Amino acid sequence: MAAAPAGEWLVANKAAHIRIIDCDGSLWGVVSWEAHAGGIDDKNPDPAKRGRPTLGMAVLLDLKATGPNRWGGELYNSKNGKTYTGGVTLLTPDRITVRGCVLGILCGGENWTRVNEPDAETASDRTVCTRLDRPPS
Repeated sequence: MAAAPAGEWLVANKAAHIRIIDCDGSLWGVVSWEAHAGGIDDKNPDPAKRGRPTLGMAVLLDLKATGPNRWGGELYNSKNGKTYTGGVTLLTPDRITVRGCVLGILCGGENWTRVNEPDAETASDRTVCTRLDRPPS
């Protein structure tokens, strides 16, 4: 891969930052900042997860490289409690497109902008990787 989207990203509506982390070759995106603190995942289909804070929650799930500057996997939307097939494409070092599809045909997406320069993996990134709801190996 020529580049990777690891780092901090501002979503299109400027409501949140998503920190993209490489966890053993899979990319995960975690809500790292909210414009309006106190978001709750109240529409999750799993009753055990309903009511958890959105801050710190994974929204880009287990993305694997699918081509140059492209990663595919799943995206979780806490606004409706749905998980979509999708992924990210690195357009420039400071811009990615995040796309998701329902039933593989109804697709949408948005561009995110980098908040800061990519930095080295941190201890907190490794901690996040260990607590993610990752699929069984």
